[in-house]
Amino acid sequence: MDALIAAAARALVAGDPLGALKRVSLRSDPPALALRGIAMAQLGEYPRARELLRRAARGFGAHEELARARCVVAEAEVALAMRDLDGSPRPLAAATATLESRGDRANALQARLISARRLVLLGRLDEAADALSRVDSRGLPPSLAAVAELAAAELALRSLRTGQAQAALARAHEAAERSRVPALRAEVTEARAALERPAARRLGNGGEQALRLDEIAELVASGALILDACRHGLRAGSVWVPLASRPVLFALARRLAEACPGDVDREALIAVAFRIRRPDETHRARLRVEIGRLRTLVAGLARIDATERGFVLKPRKAGNVVVLAPPIDGEEASLVALLSDGAAWSTSALALALDASQRTVQRALVELEAAGRVRSIGRARARRWLSPPLVRFTTTLMLPASLPTG
Repeated sequence: MDALIAAAARALVAGDPLGALKRVSLRSDPPALALRGIAMAQLGEYPRARELLRRAARGFGAHEELARARCVVAEAEVALAMRDLDGSPRPLAAATATLESRGDRANALQARLISARRLVLLGRLDEAADALSRVDSRGLPPSLAAVAELAAAELALRSLRTGQAQAALARAHEAAERSRVPALRAEVTEARAALERPAARRLGNGGEQALRLDEIAELVASGALILDACRHGLRAGSVWVPLASRPVLFALARRLAEACPGDVDREALIAVAFRIRRPDETHRARLRVEIGRLRTLVAGLARIDATERGFVLKPRKAGNVVVLAPPIDGEEASLVALLSDGAAWSTSALALALDASQRTVQRALVELEAAGRVRSIGRARARRWLSPPLVRFTTTLMLPASLPTG
């Protein structure tokens, strides 16, 4: 490694991409291309960074397998920053194996962290936890240790393990301070601030109450029957019944939970579930069918009994019925929550994270753009979507799979 390459690499480690570019911007050999790509990524020029990293990987010969693997890892991190989540994970897995076999522990762990962070974004928390369990941050450079602890904290927050999240964020803060990288410090500060912001609203007869993540975790631990309008399902302790794919059943469950311990008359249930103001016998028959389906799904958590005028929800165990609503209303709340992270998302990545069709996501984005809540950049396949950050509350509970399943 020549002196300019070494100096550029040191500048990148210190978070000085312009200093690195001053040394290698006019060079086109593979090591210089790789460093230029990393520098452009640090400056936020992701498409150009990706192009340079691919050129660098092609430029390394067959005997330079280690260098090519490092380029693959760097490109995977750029793809993560671009929210390009629908690519195959196989190249990164192969690069990880190469790095581990060659003794490059730091870059191998970086590759594992990228895989874990991608899984967290997609809401695949069990797989992310398995990937993070193979990451040992001891002895790592401070910047990499901070990223590892941030990933662990994000996973803990999505799973409502706030104590573990606070401990991980404390370690991330210490590592970020030692790294002296401003962007990393800012990311840790923002993650810690999310713990103090409201994450959901508890609805009741007396109005609504804003709850932080730790307060929601206490509710879950209490064993109360929770109608979660953030994740669209019912929960009691460790048992989770998802209703996101059953909108009619969720509408019925929410209306019954809001009225608990009282009952709800049949006309009101028909109106909220079927959006019909003047029901007839066919609608009442359909209501009985849907109530039967809901009764079967939630049998382990609650009973749904018929009353003289309608139906009533009764928890199996003694305790309250709690209705949690997201901090913002609207059918596109989860979509807005994903976009509010400051990254530019593609439609395909949003559909993958939300487990929805691209056409459904496109229609929602058009409506949000017309309302001025999101904006797009680029055209055709390069089109990306952005939203202003939501600074008054944290969006953790509105992100995919934010509550652990039982």
